[in-house]
Amino acid sequence: LALWISFLVLIGFSTQQTGVHQAYTHTDFTEKVDAMFEQWDRKDSPGAALGIFKDGKIIYACGYGIANLEYSIPWTPQTVSRTGSISKQFTAMCIAVLIEQGKLSLEDDIRKFIPGWPDYGDPVRIKHLLYHTSGIREYLTLGELLGKPEGSGYVYTPRELVDILSSQKELNFRPGEMYSYSNSGYFLLAEIISRLSGMKTSAFAKKHIFDPLGMKNTHFHDNPNMIVKNRAYGYAQEKNGGYRLNILRLEVIGDLGIFTTVEDFLKWDRNFYKNKLGEGTQDLIKTMLAGGKLNNGQEISYAFGLRTENYRGLRTISHGGSAVGYQAFYLQFPDQRFSIVILSNLNTFRPGRIARNIADLYLADQFTEPPDSSQRQQPSKQRPEPISLLPSQLKGYAGKYYSDELKISYPLTVENGKLILTLKGVPYHLTAYSLDNFVWRSFESEFELKFTRNKENKITGFELQEDIVKNIKFEKIRDH
Repeated sequence: LALWISFLVLIGFSTQQTGVHQAYTHTDFTEKVDAMFEQWDRKDSPGAALGIFKDGKIIYACGYGIANLEYSIPWTPQTVSRTGSISKQFTAMCIAVLIEQGKLSLEDDIRKFIPGWPDYGDPVRIKHLLYHTSGIREYLTLGELLGKPEGSGYVYTPRELVDILSSQKELNFRPGEMYSYSNSGYFLLAEIISRLSGMKTSAFAKKHIFDPLGMKNTHFHDNPNMIVKNRAYGYAQEKNGGYRLNILRLEVIGDLGIFTTVEDFLKWDRNFYKNKLGEGTQDLIKTMLAGGKLNNGQEISYAFGLRTENYRGLRTISHGGSAVGYQAFYLQFPDQRFSIVILSNLNTFRPGRIARNIADLYLADQFTEPPDSSQRQQPSKQRPEPISLLPSQLKGYAGKYYSDELKISYPLTVENGKLILTLKGVPYHLTAYSLDNFVWRSFESEFELKFTRNKENKITGFELQEDIVKNIKFEKIRDH
């Protein structure tokens, strides 16, 4: 299948020696690269598009598998796809342009742009949104708590999200105290861009990024009814085989929303070396690549929608993206002027691993450190064994609970000796780990409920939290 295009590089690639490194032709590694995509390179499978860039040119680009299963349309480097959180760097570039224009400062309090934003004592500043140090609760998790998880078919508008976030009475932590990845921050940045510029963020990005760079097939997708030619549709793997359609229909952008192609992404990648945006100086790129700092002065590797790190001893700029049925990854080695971008329309695809494997091939003689063979896994959360409570004990927890922050009520009932929380008509079993500590597993998250009592030992409510949403309070408004 492997519908692909590849381009000869006119400068810097030959079969001769250049300096201390072995140069190579564009065909040396293509078979090995194609083999990395082989399991998806079928007529009945979602797949991906790959672009490998060197010195501002495409040295290999290829499509694997199917972009639209209904019509058997194959992937190509011209296929338009969602990129998930890769969108954040484009949102950040809009902010960088506004800073260069003197209309915005990293130190600006976001209350300047979002009337009604709560006063938490310490101001949330633009820099906190950019560097994921704001402490603002994650809107995707709040959506779960409202019964509107990502990809479920529920649609919320930007205005609704601003209202939800503005209703939160607490932050997860003091702004600038720590790094915690936040989609909420980049959604709010998109709102600020729109309010400050007087135009939609999608239009601002088109005017200041996509048009100057000639990215004709790239846009922020804030109109879910928009027809996009050559679009890849997202798919999810079914447990018993096959696939199902898995796409987003959202007006929300900033943290996500970019549609692009491999060929268009070359133009974005090339701009890091010779900037054409804003005033056209490299100062704009320096702003984009400057990492953040915590309150204690500790530097972090997250910059303007990009991670600035090292891979096997070489400096890298990168970001991944996920949006329900889509996966994407961008990896640049700026000192080698070498980049890889992968776009996929399958939720289980893992482009980051493949991108690094491709880099291992092409840059093998330039790495200064061996591959990391260790399997990096998140430590599993250790819990005590669940306990069993008598129906008479569970009866005290039953009732109706209300959150002023979420503007939603949760009924808790006792059924067949179990405590049940019902959300949008769906019952969830609460597991007890101690007398007043329960766990609720909802969609892809695990929430802890800690019940509170008054002096008479009567249950008055509970606090609910998850890793990126802390201490949401519910008040008991009615007994069972």
